[in-house]
Amino acid sequence: MAKQLNRKNALFAMFTFVLALVLAACGGNAASGGAAGGAPDTEKGEGVMTYADYSAAKVDDQVVIEAYVQGKQSWWENQATIYAQDADGAYFIYNAQCSEEDYAKLVDGQKIKVTGYKAEWSGEIEIAEGTIEFEDGNWIAPATDVTALLGTDELIAHQNEKVAFAGLTIEPSTDPNGKEVAYLYNWDGSGSDGDDLYFNVSDGKATYSFTVESYLTGAGTDVYEAVKGLKVGDTVDMEGFLYWYEGANPHITSVTVK
Repeated sequence: MAKQLNRKNALFAMFTFVLALVLAACGGNAASGGAAGGAPDTEKGEGVMTYADYSAAKVDDQVVIEAYVQGKQSWWENQATIYAQDADGAYFIYNAQCSEEDYAKLVDGQKIKVTGYKAEWSGEIEIAEGTIEFEDGNWIAPATDVTALLGTDELIAHQNEKVAFAGLTIEPSTDPNGKEVAYLYNWDGSGSDGDDLYFNVSDGKATYSFTVESYLTGAGTDVYEAVKGLKVGDTVDMEGFLYWYEGANPHITSVTVK
């Protein structure tokens, strides 16, 4: 929800008109917080945890955070699942209470306050049973290149962040018929078009499994179709969210073949 500009003073009428045009073109919001490409607010509201406080909280503790939407994964029966980030870390907000109308307002960059409970599922730390409040502020986080951290204990410190991987090679997967392919529908090849895509990549030292999460970026999106066009041996740069499932399981949102 954008901060409302004062329209009573005629001296600001033209300024307001021009600003509105710029925001419409950029898809942004006029807000008191950081702008897309700028810097996020670092001061937290009363009763709101810092990322360090959130990290130190135990599973099942109530948590209250402020962050900026970076991606929407799904909405179903008045529940929203989203990725959010602040200046110090990232959050996976799972099935928070959210009307369909409010879900439409959760555009990338929108600042929100979330109250819920810290949860863990197969290594993924998330906020469950949450409620969402809109706040003034807008910030799009840059992707952090974590290519060098693949296979290290340091990678988990970036869990749920918007991340980038550079210069990885597509390695073969084996489909149910024993054929080597560049990707699979579902982790075991049991799916069909529209299901999650799984593919293997190598940094020259080890091979890792990456995913295109169909709820986040499904069939018809640029990344979904790009992965379907990959060939074994392609060198790729990628961005996505560092989801965790029994280890790193990045949810990829863009792929560029070099």
